[in-house]
Amino acid sequence: MQVDPELVRQLAQLLDDTNLTEIEVQDGERRIKVARNVTVGAAQVAMPALAAAPAPAAAPAAAAAPAAADAPADHPGAVKSPMVGTAYLSPEPGAKSFVAPGDKVAAGQTLLIVEAMKVMNAIAAPRAGTVKALLVENGQPVEYDQPLAVVE
Repeated sequence: MQVDPELVRQLAQLLDDTNLTEIEVQDGERRIKVARNVTVGAAQVAMPALAAAPAPAAAPAAAAAPAAADAPADHPGAVKSPMVGTAYLSPEPGAKSFVAPGDKVAAGQTLLIVEAMKVMNAIAAPRAGTVKALLVENGQPVEYDQPLAVVE
């Protein structure tokens, strides 16, 4: 693959101009990703590309301790969003949710949908198991690679 250094420079400048930490472009078979880390003192900090969604209501302290130990993004059964969009837990407003915590699911079964650019994208269970948690609310904006659910 032939890399265009001027394109890489332009993408890096775009990162600086927009305060993004990562940008990726694709042209046919060629895909270029430019990323940077922001350091504050000795610690590295990832700057969010977009404003974060409001945090859900705080859980009781007893329930919060185990959740902090096992971050959903690090869980081996985490199902992550393949795109930026809006998560919906049911096929249409007022309908029953695709799944609920505790439900047994088959590989390929729809867990929820992510709408991106007016296209409804089904997010399927990667394997058979039990839905341990749904990590988003109906109508919540989601980011790329954000954990949506945990299937064990």
